[in-house]
Amino acid sequence: MSLTLAAVGAVVAALIQSTLVPYLEIAGARPDLIVIVLAIITVVIGVDHGLAVAFVGGLTIDILAPRPLGSTAFVLLVVVGAAAGIGRLVPRARGLSTVAAVLLASLLSPLLFLVVYGALRGPIPVDEPLASIVPDAVYNTLIALLACPLAVYAHARYFEKDRINW
Repeated sequence: MSLTLAAVGAVVAALIQSTLVPYLEIAGARPDLIVIVLAIITVVIGVDHGLAVAFVGGLTIDILAPRPLGSTAFVLLVVVGAAAGIGRLVPRARGLSTVAAVLLASLLSPLLFLVVYGALRGPIPVDEPLASIVPDAVYNTLIALLACPLAVYAHARYFEKDRINW
């Protein structure tokens, strides 16, 4: 997978996030597609592709939503580092580490965004930050449970080269 394809995928995920995700709300929880895609690509394919998704997807979300330009990209770049760290903990079990990376990214991204947005524009009035973040993180993790095995299989099938182990 090329970096250009990762960047195009990030733009598509950000467009879907901005247009269709509000209709996928279940009990007040909404999935964060860009975080799911970012964590899966970082763990399954590599950090360089995850950085491309974070930067391009973050800027696209900042342009589509009324946010300070670069704030979401910065948050997502930090989340790539966390997802890469989780991916390196259990390198053999990519599916398990990918789901764990999605859970961590789903919890870390909104909390860090609250801090960054509060520093740039003023605090966002949120009564219970964790009470509003945990349902979204659970929703993202459930989506990741379905998407991660498919991503691991597709990457192993189509992109990894078989090498002779001498």
